[in-house]
Amino acid sequence: MARKGSKIGGWAFLIGLVIAVIVGFGLGGNLSQGMVITLFVIGLIVGLLNIADEEVTPFLMSGTVLVIVASLSKDVLSTVAFVGSVLDALLILFVPATVVIAVKNVFQLAKH
Repeated sequence: MARKGSKIGGWAFLIGLVIAVIVGFGLGGNLSQGMVITLFVIGLIVGLLNIADEEVTPFLMSGTVLVIVASLSKDVLSTVAFVGSVLDALLILFVPATVVIAVKNVFQLAKH
């Protein structure tokens, strides 16, 4: 998933996922402002550094599906507290990454 030579993006993605799951399980939905900012910044880093040109379409498809399903299923899965929290944390991580990749893809398409 990472560009050749871009270990920062790969590590940011892995760290972001681990933080999102730990925060979701551990805090039960009480995301602090600092944790939201941390996940958001990691999402930006993932979007900027982690996706190679040939991975844009699969990432956008997967990221978009994840964002839609996580957004729509939060209410349904609210009876299991930690699942809703994990989904919230994943949304905070994936929304900025998906937006950055989509914007980069639009600029790439406009060049042609």
